[in-house]
Amino acid sequence: MLKVAMISTGEEVLHGDITDTNAAWLSALFFQRGFPLLRRTTVGDQLEVLATEIEHCSLTADVVIVNGGLGPTTDDLTAQAAAIAANVGLALVDEWVEAMEQKYANLGREMPETNLKQAMLPEGAEVLDNPIGTACGFAMQINRAWVFFTPGVPSEFKKMTHEQVLPRLEESYSTSARECVRLYTFGLSESVIGQSLQPIALPEGFELGYRSAIPFIEVKVFCPPEHRQTGALVAVIASRLGDNLVGHNQPLLGAVGELIEKSGYSLALAEHYTGGFLTSWLHDDIRFAEQIAQSWVLGRDDAPEHTAKLPLEAALSLAQAAREKNQADIGLAVGTGQDGAVVVALVTPEGEWAQQVTTKRRYAERDHRHVLAALGLDMLRRWLEGKPVFGHSESLQRIAQIENKN
Repeated sequence: MLKVAMISTGEEVLHGDITDTNAAWLSALFFQRGFPLLRRTTVGDQLEVLATEIEHCSLTADVVIVNGGLGPTTDDLTAQAAAIAANVGLALVDEWVEAMEQKYANLGREMPETNLKQAMLPEGAEVLDNPIGTACGFAMQINRAWVFFTPGVPSEFKKMTHEQVLPRLEESYSTSARECVRLYTFGLSESVIGQSLQPIALPEGFELGYRSAIPFIEVKVFCPPEHRQTGALVAVIASRLGDNLVGHNQPLLGAVGELIEKSGYSLALAEHYTGGFLTSWLHDDIRFAEQIAQSWVLGRDDAPEHTAKLPLEAALSLAQAAREKNQADIGLAVGTGQDGAVVVALVTPEGEWAQQVTTKRRYAERDHRHVLAALGLDMLRRWLEGKPVFGHSESLQRIAQIENKN
């Protein structure tokens, strides 16, 4: 089995100042292309530690991807560490000096001398082109491994991986590439989903995976490319997930964005407890952004009248007012919070629905807002799909509801 390892470098990555999105992206890409990672480590800007880690991975893996540390500053130590691990010297690569000078000339600037450091590579290294940055990558054999050194800037890293690294791996190694079908659920727990899907007999070469990201659980079906049994298996899984399945190969936001675009309905929002979270989230999808007529975000002192005594009616009035005043087809509102209970209300041309819910588990404030925003969006999805607007949720308890159909 081919052993692939990745080393991420930089104090800012090691200490959490920035999130290592490059590692997550590479892991997913390599898994799907048939080169799953067996090891991932992070090393700070310490020459001896980095050189030792490169040497260790080169003795235990077949392919090593080293990410970051190729810049012109004193804390960019990857090339020097690679030379130490390979027991070779550093040499100036004239072709990359010329490439960098041309990049600066194209910008009407003169290249700083500090950039020469980016052309100092371990002796015998193969240059990997970087058409959008000044840090070239390089590849070399160290001990048993083929080691690729890549820039940390995500756009440069991704382009180099697709154009320089993957073609070399696919030419040298046989792959077991797999597709991934993603099914997004809302309202179900990972344990319940796992128990429901456990009896399903998976064909050879198929595998199930799960990913929890509040408030959703993603079911991943890993399968051989274009396998004839994929469609039937996914259909069986989807049937077991029922109407808690909110997106097929796209999250809830994208799925409902597609529905709202096809419907042509305009939408007006009113938010109290979620404080604009729902509005901001919907604007992440251009299809929603184009259908939103207006959004109101109410302050703490702007609660509708009778909220305390009639929370369901107050939230419905808020949704209806947003709909009517903005001449929208649909009104969606998140009411105030009272003793841990919040009302989410939906008003459409076919009727009105409101449910007051509490959580069965303790959420951080932002996660709680996300859960309630997702509940409102799921109510809209259900109505657009002709399903019961109130669904089942294992993390929320519905304590009151109103349903009035026209």
